[in-house]
This record gives sequence, structure tokens and C-alpha cells, in this order.
Amino acid sequence: MIWRSSLTQLKATLPNKKKLLEELGKDRLPYMTPVDADFHQLWKSRYSKLIFRKSDTVPEELHQMVQEAFLTLREHDCFFQDLVRIKGKDFVTPVSRILIGNPGCTYKYLNTRLFTIPWPTEGYDIKYCSPQIHDACKALIRLNDYLHIEAVKALQNLVETKEINNTTVIDGEQNFATSLAEKGSVSKDESSCCVQADNYRCLKNRTSYNMTLLNYMDPLQMLYLKQEPYFGMGDMAVSWHHDENLVERSTVAVYSYSCEGSVMTESDEQILKGRDPAVWHVGLKVAWDIETPGLAMPLHQGDCYLMLDDLNMTHQHCVLAGFSPRFSSTHRVADCSRGALEYIFGRCELALQNLQTDLDSMALSLKSLETAVIKQVEEIHNEVEFEWLRQFWFQGKRYLKCTDWWLKPIAKLEEFWRKMEIMTSLVLSEFRKEERIEEQRTKTIRCFLLVLTERQRLRKEWTARALRMERRYFSLLIGLDIIKAAQKTATNSRL
Repeated sequence: MIWRSSLTQLKATLPNKKKLLEELGKDRLPYMTPVDADFHQLWKSRYSKLIFRKSDTVPEELHQMVQEAFLTLREHDCFFQDLVRIKGKDFVTPVSRILIGNPGCTYKYLNTRLFTIPWPTEGYDIKYCSPQIHDACKALIRLNDYLHIEAVKALQNLVETKEINNTTVIDGEQNFATSLAEKGSVSKDESSCCVQADNYRCLKNRTSYNMTLLNYMDPLQMLYLKQEPYFGMGDMAVSWHHDENLVERSTVAVYSYSCEGSVMTESDEQILKGRDPAVWHVGLKVAWDIETPGLAMPLHQGDCYLMLDDLNMTHQHCVLAGFSPRFSSTHRVADCSRGALEYIFGRCELALQNLQTDLDSMALSLKSLETAVIKQVEEIHNEVEFEWLRQFWFQGKRYLKCTDWWLKPIAKLEEFWRKMEIMTSLVLSEFRKEERIEEQRTKTIRCFLLVLTERQRLRKEWTARALRMERRYFSLLIGLDIIKAAQKTATNSRL
């Protein structure tokens, strides 16, 4: 069986989602599961960078630690639904989440920034709310280390089987070593050693997970789940997507745990061809490709899978809901170049270089009124407020259920923000003075007002989001009451 794969051509000719769905009508694109005869051929030919590990290949001790960690975090109410923003509209995620990882790191998806609950890390004083939460975070870093080793092995095997080549793995590093050998700077043997060392270092960097995004969902507690629109795969817990804000070509590793003893024995659900609707699946499809059949891989308790190399870039994946509650731990190499405390503290210090204090009067003033300097300071001001402070406090006190670690750095950011508010006032005061050259003054005012207008717009937007979040929260409580009442009625009727 042959499937066409010209991504460039398909990107140019594929209709948009709405038009495609209109053209499909009641028809659906084909997909395969392990019960289909050509499943493994499809997997090998078009999805070979998806690596699957059955639960019996994972150490039993690790299973026990991780699964106890999931249950502990649920018992302590550490999982929360996120309010995300898609195309200017707010949506509450059906899946509840918590981010655990390196201290000071954040992860942003769909315009929502999550802050890591720090796992035990040498050199950091992390006080957890209970010993059980400490143990849970410790178990997850153990899982993180295990999946890192497995991912390195899988990537090395991919290189050896020519699924990806060394040039893909280390890009310019290999070319640099080769060019040195050609110029005679190093011998060819030394060049080969450089390549091997760089190869391993690059593989390690692309699998050195700095966080895990934990997910939890009980499908029976959901009022509504979106249907998979292209293949007819059934209920979706997570829609089709590429994972965001990751280091390029880095591996994503996922550990899946479906709770035992809660699967329904009878169902009124429509039985879908190939996919058992009671079992959770991960779905994959080639992005912008309507010719290649989709893939639906069943996920049983303790199974793991890896998305290697560029799979997350060339393919999309979704999570298809089963009947039982499910946890997952999704380990990733997040791009923290603009999402770590070190970064934002550095930005604040850069902005505050333009603020000076008179040693006699202690009066504050600005060192420079250059347009570029003012613009940079006010943009940093906006970044601190809308990318960090409002993101943190908008999510309420959820992090305090695990640790108070973030309170000190957030308080430091708030102090930086207050100083930048003073700097904004000082700029306004300077504009009232007449001694500045009119042309330069006009240019600075115009630039300054653009940033201030954006700040005002964002403040109104965040205020509206907070009100919507409050309304959605109360709607959710009412919805849960309806579900509980319906379940109680069903139980009484059976009795």
C-alpha cells in the first residue's frame, strides 16, 4: 500500500478546516488501529518516529511510585482546568492539569502560562505543603530520568537504522567538525570523535526534559466532549494539535495511567469501527495530508510512548477518551529562553538601569529620555505585567496547594513592576516640560502612547477574562451538581 506524502503540495492545495469538513459531509477519512491488517505497515512507513513501550517493559517499582503520585496529587486537589484563549475566545479545558519541573520554569500554551511546581532539585530550598506531595514530585523526577534514558536509546536506534541521519541530529555541529578536518585543523580521526561527542550531546539535550505536564480527566464527569471531526474516532479529551513552545526537534515522552475498576461494563455509546470507545487512545495524523490514513493507538495502564525528532512538527496528535478516569505525564524539553525567572529578572534589571536616585534628596529620575530607551522600558513593563504577574494571579492560589515557592519571586517581580510604574509617571512628567525639542518630543510621545494604548487594551481584556472565568466557574459547579444528581438517580433506579 502506498500513500502520497508531498507536504508542500498539500499545504498549498488543502482546503481550510471548515471547507474540508463541508466537503467531507457525513464521510470521514480512513484511520487504522492494531486490529487492521495494514496497521503495522502504516506505522512503520508514515509514523515510524512514534515509539511505543508496553507497560511490562517499565520497572514495576516505577509504576507503583508514579501511580501513587498521581493519586496523591488528585487527593490533594492539585489538578485544575485551564482557561485558554483560542482566536480571541476563552475556553475551559476539559482536561485538568498541573505542571511539575525545574524551579523557576514556566510553560505557555494557548495564551496561558503555567508555573512549575518545582520537583526536588539540589541547591533549591523547596517547602512542600505535605510529605506526600514531596514524594509525588520525587516520583515524577524518577520517571523523568527513566524516560530521558529511553528517549536517548530510541534516538540512537533511529540514527543507526537511518530513519534520521547524523546531519539531522547535530546539524551544523557535524559540518563544523568536517570542515575543520578538511582544512587540516584536526585529523579525520579527531573529527570523527568530535562528531560522536557532539552527536551524543545533541541527543542528550533534545531529551533532557525540564518539566512534565500532568493531565487528568474523568470522562463520566464531563457534560460534553467534542467529537473527532476528520476520521470519526469518537470522543476527544484533547483536540488535534502540535505541542507548543518546545526546543526544536526535541522528544516528547508520555506515560499513561487509566484507573482500574471504573470502566463501564455496558455502554450506550456507538461502537466505532476499529476503536474500542471504552479504551483511551492517542490519535496521530500527518499534518496537511488528506491522503495518509490516521493512526489510533490504544493506551493501557502503564503504557508509554515517545514522539521523536520532528514528529511533533510534521504530524499532529490528539487524545481520544475512553470510559475510565486517566492520568498522563507528558515530559517535554520546553523552550524557556523567554519563560524562566532568570530571563524575566534580567529584563527587569535592564529596564531599571534607566532609573536613578539622587543621593541628597532621594528623588527618582530617568537617566535617558531617548525614544528607543523609553520604548524598551515600557515594553518590558508590559511583559512583566501581562506575561507574568497577571498570568500568575489569574490562576488564583492553585500553586499554594503544593508549595509556596513562587511567592518570593513573584513578590520580587511585583516590586520591579511598581518601580516601572513610577518610571511611566516620570516620562509623563517630562512630557509636560517645554524645554525639549518639539520634533524629538513628538516622536517620543507617539512611541510612548502606542505602548500605553496596548497596556490599557490588555488591562481591559484581562479584567473581562477574570469576569468570564468567575462565571464559568459557577457554571461548572452547577454542571457538576447536575451530573452527581443524575448519577444518584441512576444508582437508585438500579437498586
